Amino acid sequence: MSLGGKVKSGAALLESSLEETQPTSSINTTPLVDVMLVMLIIFLITVPVVVGTVEVELPVERNVVTVTKPENVNIAVDANGNVYWNQALVTKEDLQTRLNQAAFIQPQPEVHIRGDQETEYQNVGFVVEAAQRAGIARVGFITDKPSSGY
Repeated sequence: MSLGGKVKSGAALLESSLEETQPTSSINTTPLVDVMLVMLIIFLITVPVVVGTVEVELPVERNVVTVTKPENVNIAVDANGNVYWNQALVTKEDLQTRLNQAAFIQPQPEVHIRGDQETEYQNVGFVVEAAQRAGIARVGFITDKPSSGY
């Protein structure tokens, strides 16, 4: 009983189904695009967490010519950690005594610290700490003028 169409035999059906299931040479890129989009979203979410820093306003370098006044205290620290008060070698105990005396002078003198590039940080840090203990309000660091090509 035919419904008006062409009736295929069993062999013809088998042959037509084999033709339909032949592999194609094109690549289905939909899964690849899906994976890439998921990776992009994960990357966009995790980067701010990893790089998260506290927003602060950083100081801008400026060159201000320092005029050395006679009442200013110039402290130098050489490469060996020796401390000089206005070009005179002083001990660390004598430095603290002199800074305590300078703190009571009105107006209070500025303390300018010149640290040798080769000295250890703790040597300059000791001078800063001694100035803080003495109550010196204005402490500055004297450096060379930066090169223009930094």
